[in-house]
Amino acid sequence: MNNTLGGIRKPKKKYVAPGHPWQKTRLAEELIYVGEYGLRNKRELWRHRSLLARFRGTARDLVALPVEERTIRESQLLGRINRLALIDKHSQLDDILDLTIRDILERRLQTQVVRQGLAKTMHHARQLIVHGHISLDGHRVTSPGMLLYRDLEKKLEYSPNSPYHSPNHPELPKGEAVMPKPEDSEAAVDKPEPIEVKLPAVRDIKEVSLEEEVDEDEPELDEEEKNKEKVEEKPPAKKRKANSTKKDTS
Repeated sequence: MNNTLGGIRKPKKKYVAPGHPWQKTRLAEELIYVGEYGLRNKRELWRHRSLLARFRGTARDLVALPVEERTIRESQLLGRINRLALIDKHSQLDDILDLTIRDILERRLQTQVVRQGLAKTMHHARQLIVHGHISLDGHRVTSPGMLLYRDLEKKLEYSPNSPYHSPNHPELPKGEAVMPKPEDSEAAVDKPEPIEVKLPAVRDIKEVSLEEEVDEDEPELDEEEKNKEKVEEKPPAKKRKANSTKKDTS
């Protein structure tokens, strides 16, 4: 059907899916982001990741442009990302390349509702936005995934027609901002659990002094006495039998 005649137009896909569907490390990382930021599905994560990839790609392409064209487009790119509060005013292109997916997720409307103390959890914030309890600059917003600009942070509040606008609402949070936890600089290493080794019971050992073991005053035996002791010793039973049989045969 021709689109010029009012036909239904298929919306353009706003994300790029991963090339390989079964990567253990990527799946574990995506699962953490979905649970931490209250995302509905992984497509929301892929959309923000594609946006971050476009920012990085544009920053890399600007390096190869002439100086005059680069300065104009660089200021436009830095201004847009600065309005999203992803970088500072004095940032450069290298700072864009250092951005992570967590920086993008922190600028979502759903995340900012929690950070400013308007909701208890990420899932609570999503419910408030979808049901029309949140307004931005006097206008009701229902998109949890929209990125919040820097100048609109202070204009985020409850809708005037929402029951949360009343200070006596029972489900109203205390209004304390929930800041994200700082990331560990070093990767967490799984330490093995200590193994308890049970030793067998030790019997009581009597201590014997060295003086009792070795008697230094005992005189040594003479050679004649040693020879006598050897003669007095009886041979073993087998040898005695062998000697007796020899006598009988003789």
